[in-house]
Amino acid sequence: MIVLNEDGMPKLRISPYYRNILASAQKEQNKVTKEYVQDKLRSAIWLIRSIHNRQKTIYKVTEAIVRRQRDFFEKGIQHLKPLILKDVANDIGMHESTISRVTTNKFVHTPVGIFELKYFFNSSINAADGSDSLASEAVKEKIRQMIQKEDQKAPLSDQRIVELLRNDNIEIARRTVAKYRDMLGILSSGKRKKII
Repeated sequence: MIVLNEDGMPKLRISPYYRNILASAQKEQNKVTKEYVQDKLRSAIWLIRSIHNRQKTIYKVTEAIVRRQRDFFEKGIQHLKPLILKDVANDIGMHESTISRVTTNKFVHTPVGIFELKYFFNSSINAADGSDSLASEAVKEKIRQMIQKEDQKAPLSDQRIVELLRNDNIEIARRTVAKYRDMLGILSSGKRKKII
């Protein structure tokens, strides 16, 4: 279920005071006042509609992400699927640049944590046997878990991680493992080694 957080969002409406000014300007046939107030009312209505449309777009984008990433929400980070802006843009009939703007600095509170909407857009890592690709974030999580469970006296090298991932049907280069490890803030195997 998706619910927009509208805390801090004022409920915008047109003040009856200005509608009364417009009505009295029409009665008095004051063309200058009438045109001025009508122009300001049109601007106000445009602003209210724009904010409403923006909220609808955020909702649609989030709905498309939830639909495509259902396994992530139900089973966890390792089930995150590859997703690009174009996928969501096609789902909701909008341009990729709109999706990019809508997801910037917007966060979603989920049963598995708080994530920026951009988090769900990630590249894919091919499966070794040609089956479904995995999301790069899911592979990063797998690497993090491998390192977390490693023997601290003999930590896993990047090449060893590549081999273990290949055994799990994930085709990845050693330099990509090193890049993901750096992104996770994990030191190289030589610097993780504990001498006991």
